[in-house]
Amino acid sequence: PLILISMTFPALLLPSMSNRWVTDRLSTLQLWLVNSITKQLMTPLNEKGHKWALILTSLMVFLLLINLLGLLPYTFTPTTQLSMSLALAFPLWLATLLTGLRNQPSVSLGHLLPEGTPTLLIPALVLIETTSLLIRPLALGVRLTANLTAGHLLIQLISTATVALFSVMPMASLLALLILLLLTILEVAVAMIQAYVFVLLLSLYLQENT
Repeated sequence: PLILISMTFPALLLPSMSNRWVTDRLSTLQLWLVNSITKQLMTPLNEKGHKWALILTSLMVFLLLINLLGLLPYTFTPTTQLSMSLALAFPLWLATLLTGLRNQPSVSLGHLLPEGTPTLLIPALVLIETTSLLIRPLALGVRLTANLTAGHLLIQLISTATVALFSVMPMASLLALLILLLLTILEVAVAMIQAYVFVLLLSLYLQENT
């Protein structure tokens, strides 16, 4: 029942922007980060795709905060649930697809059949390309969930081994603790990279349809 609160809470940690010229360092850092993310995501897109700047940047910051806060002790990461990831992936993928079908239907449908395809291969290739198109939202959601879940499980297993070995084999416990620290650093990187990859793939799908 607390899932909605846990999803909206990270936004409260962001400082609200003021209308003053000179602000504090945290607001400046936040503005620089949002500008960098927006520039990175919008560079491959044309002007029609720039209308998506707000939703893609907001999604990036949202996933970044949720993934990182999920690494804290006694917390829960909503994106480790497949239902949550698919609820983000499917509507946005469908929106990019419908955008392409509405604005440039011939170009969007042309992706299903590359130019110069032999006549005999046309039915099979159309079927394969349609399947790969429809499987995109599932791949988006599963990639995000699987990477985060695998990392959390590894942290859980190694931390349990560290505690269990402490009284029996102190040196092995210290080695496991060192591995746990390195794995935690890796998981911080994975949390950031997966948020970036999720939104970047959506922007690439949008690029195909604009």
